Amino acid sequence: MAKLKDQNINQDALSKAAYSLFDFTKKEKSFLLVVCILISIAGIITPYTYLAMWFGFFLAAYSAIANDSIQTIGTFIASNQTRKWYWLWLFMGLIFVGTVTYSWFVFDGDVTYQRLQVPGLDRAPENFVFLQLAAPIVLLVMTRMRMPVSTTFLLLNVFTYKAGTILDVMQKSFLGYLLAFVIAIIVWYILEKFVETYLKGQAKPYWYILQWITSGTLWAVWIMQDAANIAVFLPRQLNVWEFLGYTGFVFLGLGFLFYVKGDRIQSIVNEKTRVTDVRAATLVDFVYAIILFYFKMLNNVPMSTTWVFIGLLGGRELAIALAKSKKFEKRKARLFHAFYLARKDLLKATIGLLVSLILALIINDGVRKEVFDLFRW
Repeated sequence: MAKLKDQNINQDALSKAAYSLFDFTKKEKSFLLVVCILISIAGIITPYTYLAMWFGFFLAAYSAIANDSIQTIGTFIASNQTRKWYWLWLFMGLIFVGTVTYSWFVFDGDVTYQRLQVPGLDRAPENFVFLQLAAPIVLLVMTRMRMPVSTTFLLLNVFTYKAGTILDVMQKSFLGYLLAFVIAIIVWYILEKFVETYLKGQAKPYWYILQWITSGTLWAVWIMQDAANIAVFLPRQLNVWEFLGYTGFVFLGLGFLFYVKGDRIQSIVNEKTRVTDVRAATLVDFVYAIILFYFKMLNNVPMSTTWVFIGLLGGRELAIALAKSKKFEKRKARLFHAFYLARKDLLKATIGLLVSLILALIINDGVRKEVFDLFRW
């Protein structure tokens, strides 16, 4: 009887998954048509290196920023919903231009703050394979499905020619998740009583000034970390025209992203506790910016800012659940909800990591050989 019950549970889960997939394809006919067109174009231009380079960059630029927008400009959009989208775009867009221009001048044409100068990523692609161009298309689909995927893993891993580099990126990213999770629990558990007592009612005007400052700072630090995910398709040193193409396309892409208010993946931010409050958004951005700056100064190895961000939000939800409810039943319910949100985000990010590792093994002979030698296959 128990075995039959387990079979029923498995069948129900399978039916639910199948229905979700069917529902997604039914609702997203136009989007899936665009995906099919992009896949066809990728297959056609793969042999033409220069065209493939810019096609991959265009896809990576939009898909990476669209997915990672929840980390940096997500809380900014959520807490400024009453403001005109073009003011938000110009503010963040000009910060992007200034940040990458500084790197381009100081590091002799490198717009990534030397994140692509580490062994395993220091060589610009001399030719492309289809799956390298398909990686940002996969990222687009995952973004559409509201999955907070690590663009660092999904885009950089398919170009890395050393398995050790992938392990270094993973190690730094996992450390970032744990550090952000623990710091968030400590900070928000201490702040929760302060928030309940002093941050009630309508926010004072100076909070909006503080939030724009912290959001702008966070955005600049994030660019220093994640510009590598976009530029990995391009030469490691850009000439003037390549730099203008790189900067101009991302600037315009940001405009579209603000116009659609972060698109569907924005719901990952909006579902969190009080994150649409400008004061809560300011605190999230401030803590996140400090953590990212610490890892930027630690070394030049790229890292997944997505894992840091979901660790920060997960720890924050858990701290609020612990501090907010005194009654056992309410606290239990809040803790269950906090663990559910953290587990859901972590599961989706892990799926993205597994996809990136599979692609890296398929594409890169050097990585595949190192892994096989490690396990003595």
